[in-house]
Amino acid sequence: MSLQATPTLLQLAMQSLMRDEALAVSALQDLPIELFPPLFKDAFTHKRFNILRKMVQVWPFPCLPLGGLMKIKPPYLDILQAILDGIDALLDQNIHPSSYKLRVLDLRALHKDFWTVWAGDTTASCNPGAKCKRKPQRRGSKIITKPNSLKVFIDLFLKPRTLDTCLSYVFQWVRERKALLQFVCKKLKINTVGIQNIVKVLEVLDLDCVEEIEVCCTWKLSTLATFAPYLGQMKNLLTFILSRIHVPDSVTPEEKKQLVSQITSQFLNLQSLQDLSLDSICFLKGQMDQLFRCLEAPLEILSITDSQLSESDLKSLSQCPGIRQLKHLNLSGVILTDMNPEPLRVLLERVAPTLKTLDLENCMITDSQLNVLLPALSQCVQLIMFNYIRNPISVAVLERLLYHTSRLSCLSLEMYSTPWEIYGAQGASHHRRLDELREELSKTMMNLEHTRTVWFSVAPCLPRGGNQAI
Repeated sequence: MSLQATPTLLQLAMQSLMRDEALAVSALQDLPIELFPPLFKDAFTHKRFNILRKMVQVWPFPCLPLGGLMKIKPPYLDILQAILDGIDALLDQNIHPSSYKLRVLDLRALHKDFWTVWAGDTTASCNPGAKCKRKPQRRGSKIITKPNSLKVFIDLFLKPRTLDTCLSYVFQWVRERKALLQFVCKKLKINTVGIQNIVKVLEVLDLDCVEEIEVCCTWKLSTLATFAPYLGQMKNLLTFILSRIHVPDSVTPEEKKQLVSQITSQFLNLQSLQDLSLDSICFLKGQMDQLFRCLEAPLEILSITDSQLSESDLKSLSQCPGIRQLKHLNLSGVILTDMNPEPLRVLLERVAPTLKTLDLENCMITDSQLNVLLPALSQCVQLIMFNYIRNPISVAVLERLLYHTSRLSCLSLEMYSTPWEIYGAQGASHHRRLDELREELSKTMMNLEHTRTVWFSVAPCLPRGGNQAI
């Protein structure tokens, strides 16, 4: 004989209400707030559309975290329609907002724990009993709020296929009520080249509220130029990730110059930008100065990877006003072999007081170039991580490099390629020297006040054009 748990008083009360829909609706005005989340969840699960419509209108919290309960998928369309119908009735009352509590409809997949804990539990990640506020923005960025408006929050991932029926319904619903709503998307990811559909989405969003944009598909340069004016309206943008922009052969140098100017000029408006990541971006080679002149807000993260840069680009980067507080610099995959190391040295000196991570993987920096950079590197007193993998380095220069980095008291992780000489004609003697280096390094680290990891890749990195035997 199986034993069943005795229902709680709360469960019994809910069961009684759900058996009589008319009673449940009439009781909502006097219902204790503790009953709202479990009753709403039960009505949601069993598709009690009328109860859902009425509950939205008397929802006792400023935030309805609907996204934590549902997925924006077609099977939920009828539930979504019922809830939005309830909000429509609320908006149509044309009364002062203080007469009702609901301020935010959150469609993001967040706050799932709200639906499983008591509404007053302050340990919940989103307590709709408290006002739903933005995280404080650094540098005093502000979001303009429409008076008496309901905020609808959503995160979007735009893919090549069209929006599904649920998202399409939400967009149409918002578009028809734009004067009464703020449609807020903090995180927008784009993986489609269909700029017309992207523009339709952007024109509905409150662009002032966008905080993070990631473009992870191959756009043409002209597509990026079409997108740029919308980017310039995102005045509270914190993170911009851009990759693989394609320039067709049919684009003339004059057209390219004009398109680049249209794009880079918009960065003057991004006064809150903190994280800029550019991957496989070659259209700016020799023209990076146009971008760097427009980066006035102090960046924390700058990543330019697998891209082509010129010496003039590196020089303009070292003069960029936006790097004065840089904490993380990633230039991995930017081949620097044939460049004068002086601009990179100046760059490291400028960011030395604040820099915490430096990634120079696969830059093919030579020993002679590294010798120029060492004094600047030793000034990076806040450095925590240094990645120098896939750069050709000799045993002698590695010794010199480790001597400089040993003085950096915050450094906890260093990554290097094994010196190429280890596998050369003098392999045996150099292999012993590497073992000695490791032993000396271990003794040095024993005297440090914190743990430090020095990691060597197994495979060496040969100098360009090198003919060492492996």
